[in-house]
Amino acid sequence: MKRKISFAPGEYYHIYNRGVEKRKIFLNRSYYKRFLLLLFLCNSSEPVDVRSHFHKGPSFEDLKEFERGNPLVEIGAYCLMPNHFHLLLKEINEGGITAFMKKLGTAYAMYFNKKEERKGTLFQGRFGAQWLNRDRYLKYVFAYIHLNPIKLVCPSWKEGKIDDINKIKKFLNSYIWSSYPSYSKGSGRDLILNKEPFPEYFKNNVDFKKFINDWLALRNNLTKDRPWQDIV
Repeated sequence: MKRKISFAPGEYYHIYNRGVEKRKIFLNRSYYKRFLLLLFLCNSSEPVDVRSHFHKGPSFEDLKEFERGNPLVEIGAYCLMPNHFHLLLKEINEGGITAFMKKLGTAYAMYFNKKEERKGTLFQGRFGAQWLNRDRYLKYVFAYIHLNPIKLVCPSWKEGKIDDINKIKKFLNSYIWSSYPSYSKGSGRDLILNKEPFPEYFKNNVDFKKFINDWLALRNNLTKDRPWQDIV
């Protein structure tokens, strides 16, 4: 079945997928870490022998010396949740997003199935994609991806039911499976991201935190009477 959208160089896209039957695809820290490392290793126009880079358990520091070739996509943001993930990507060359997602999905599914001694499909189908053809949509997705982990501690937050907003802010600062730390305080995982091809909505970590906090406050104030999607 043909996609309703096509990928074009220079355009931005929200990419996402979840486990088949909504099953958990990240079972512990090792699974999260493997996927993050694959975000870097699979983003290459060259074939990557993943096994040769994992037999000694590399860290992000080790990858700083790794020559992977030209990237397939630009990664602006990411968030891993127990049963799904979100990515903010920019297409570099035609076919880049499709090639990257194929490499990423295949490599992670092989790892997961071997660890869990299972066979078959891990993801519910081909990845979902939304074309961010307006600046306000791109801003929205920047915020949405980084706010996504809130549902782990406050499932009803999108309906404006947040009792302790300071608790939420602390949780976001401590959630290491998204690009939030790279924007809020910098981290060794900066090598996954290439921020330059994306609009400069925030010049430093203070601006980023204000950006996220403003969106969080907006959602908390408005979603009591309006659906989440209507506020974009």
